[in-house]
Amino acid sequence: MWNWDEGRRFPRQGTPRTLRDQWLRRLAGVDGHGGAGNTDLIIAPSILAADFSRLADEVRAIEGEADWVHVDVMDNHFVPNLTIGPPVVSSLRAATSLPFDCHLMITDPARWAPGYAELGADSVTFHAEAADDPVAVARDIKAAGASVGLAIDRDTPLDPYLEILPHFDLLLIMTIKAGFGGQAFIPEMLDKVRQARRAVRAGHLNLRIEVDGGISTDTIEAAVEAGADAFVAGTAVYGADDPAAAVRALRARARRAWERVNHSDQTADGYARGSVR
Repeated sequence: MWNWDEGRRFPRQGTPRTLRDQWLRRLAGVDGHGGAGNTDLIIAPSILAADFSRLADEVRAIEGEADWVHVDVMDNHFVPNLTIGPPVVSSLRAATSLPFDCHLMITDPARWAPGYAELGADSVTFHAEAADDPVAVARDIKAAGASVGLAIDRDTPLDPYLEILPHFDLLLIMTIKAGFGGQAFIPEMLDKVRQARRAVRAGHLNLRIEVDGGISTDTIEAAVEAGADAFVAGTAVYGADDPAAAVRALRARARRAWERVNHSDQTADGYARGSVR
């Protein structure tokens, strides 16, 4: 799909099916990646908040602590901002072994999304609002070798998409309006997280629930309690003097909330976290 230099392409080991199976094991809490040793909660620093003049160094700064690298792709059409595209993803892929969690805030994901899997993204998430047939896009991304996520923006209800969740590996719920980093967390968005967790439990789905926007040590515990188990953090990590220490602090807060939920057996919404994964 891309006219990239084959010599710079990230060397994938295995077929698309085996590569996706490996990533699904990570999604499900098996074969955890990174040095933190936690396979239940995922911390995914967003390089949108990193120094773009030294992205490789910024990613290396979180190696051994972060689980994933969250890559925000914006096209100046679906959202007003313009950020990272295929050439940067391809180059950065060669700089780290951390899994890439690519979040595509772009129009026409049916055309562009599978290419990010071909470039080395481990997970490719696209927006429900941008796709005429989300299930078909998901199928194409999986065929290209990546796991697939569905993103729901701030003003989009979750209800119309509940029935297609079995086709996805990850559900990303925006806790801000997609398009810019550094925004304040919107607590009301956690209602969608709770709704999603209930759907996961009722359908016995193997689905990660990721939250993105305003995640910090002040907000991550509420997100855990609502039912999220993957957390995108940009400013909270790369706005800190020590990004690795910031990841550790986020994980500690998330783990504390996780243990609190487990010890109480269920949240106010009535799901037993231990029965999910």
